[in-house]
Order: sequence, then structure tokens, then C-alpha cells
Amino acid sequence: MTELPALSGKVALVTGASRGIGYGVAEALVARGDRVCITGRGEDALKEAVERLGADRVIAVAGKAHDLAHQAAAVERTMEAFGRVDFLVNNAGTNPVFGPIADLDLDVARKVFETNVVSALGFAQRTWHAWQKDNGGAIVNIASVAGLSASPFIGAYGVSKAAMINLTQQLAHEFAPRVRVNAIAPAVVKTKFAEALYEGREAEAAAAYPLARLGVPSDIGGTAAFLTSEQSDWITGQTLVVDGGIFLNAGVG
Repeated sequence: MTELPALSGKVALVTGASRGIGYGVAEALVARGDRVCITGRGEDALKEAVERLGADRVIAVAGKAHDLAHQAAAVERTMEAFGRVDFLVNNAGTNPVFGPIADLDLDVARKVFETNVVSALGFAQRTWHAWQKDNGGAIVNIASVAGLSASPFIGAYGVSKAAMINLTQQLAHEFAPRVRVNAIAPAVVKTKFAEALYEGREAEAAAAYPLARLGVPSDIGGTAAFLTSEQSDWITGQTLVVDGGIFLNAGVG
């Protein structure tokens, strides 16, 4: 690992960050000097992520995002280790099904909402009460372009991300002026989570994008770093689409 910059004095909690987009976000924040707590379900994957990111600046708390005890433990551990939690990035998510929403098992739909929406609210509530209410900060919710239009065969995921976008607006209104709350809506990013959307046909999938490639985790990491920086101090309640230009194709053909 390259030499890290001086500490910024800021601390972030990033959920679902042992790999993929969450890891890319944590990497970007560590690279600018933040200390970070990452969460995820797997102890081993988290341990490896901490080693790569730097154990002197990163801690990990394992657990399921929708579990209330895990949410409490993650925020408490962050406060104990670093004394503050300036930034929350809600990245943990799930999409366990692929198919028509008409045939969706409603228990699966509940699981999607519990993980993708309710857990984000839970983490936001806890960071608000633990630090941000009195000291300020920023929250970034990782939504998706699937939440901005119809998303065939991943309908429950799309509906949950639409709810995440509206949750962003609700929290931004309620937490102002001390805490800014924004969302990022990525298109397809090359992660294990999204493999089914491009595996074996990446060139074909990328050809649909005006920028001629799929996203990578650092694309979202850099955006999250911006939305938690002073350069974005007058931005709140917004959803920033990071999509390689794919929405430019809407209505074409």
C-alpha cells in the first residue's frame, strides 16, 4: 500500500464495504486521510479489506445490515475507536432474485426492503444521534439508476432504490442544516454483485454506454468523496447519476 496522507480528522462509516462499491468508497476516503469503519457480513473478507486499506486507519464490524444489534454495534464501535462519525455511506444492499415482479415472493420483497432501505434509515438514525445531530456531517446513500425508471427482471431492487432516493430527500430536509444527505445512482459497475448483468458479454454491455465502458468501484468512490467534502457544501437532497452516459440513450431508437 502506498504512503497515506496526513489524517484529515474526519471519520466515516461505510456499510457493505468488504468489496465492490463499498470498498471503493472506503479506499477513496482513506486516500484523503479519513479514518473509516467498514461493515459486511463476512469476517474473513472484512479482515482482508482492513489489511489492504490499512489497519492503522480502518476498523471493521461484521454483521447483517438489517440487524438492529449490528447497526448499534457498528456505530458504537466507530465512536469508541475514533471518537466521532462525520460521514455515513449506506452501501449495503441485496438483490436475491431475477425475474418478473408479478411472480415475486413477498417475503423476498420484504428482505430486499429491509436490507436496501430500512437498514439505511437505521444507520442514519444512529449516526445522527451519536454524533451528527450536534456536530454536523454528511450522509451518502448508494441508490441505482434502477430506481429512476422501470428495471425489468430486477423490479423489487429498482423499487427499493426508488425508495432510497426518496429517503435521501426526507433525511436531507429533516437533518438540515447540520447534515447534508445525498445519493449516488450508478449504472452497472463491475463488481461481484452485478456480475449477472455483464458476465461473459462485457464488451457488448459496455457498447451501450456513450463513454464505452462499464463503471468501476473507484468511479463511485470518487463521487462519494466529493459528496462528503467541503466542495459539495451547498448540495443536499440530490441524487447524482453516475452512469457513463447510459441515460443519454433514453428514447433513442
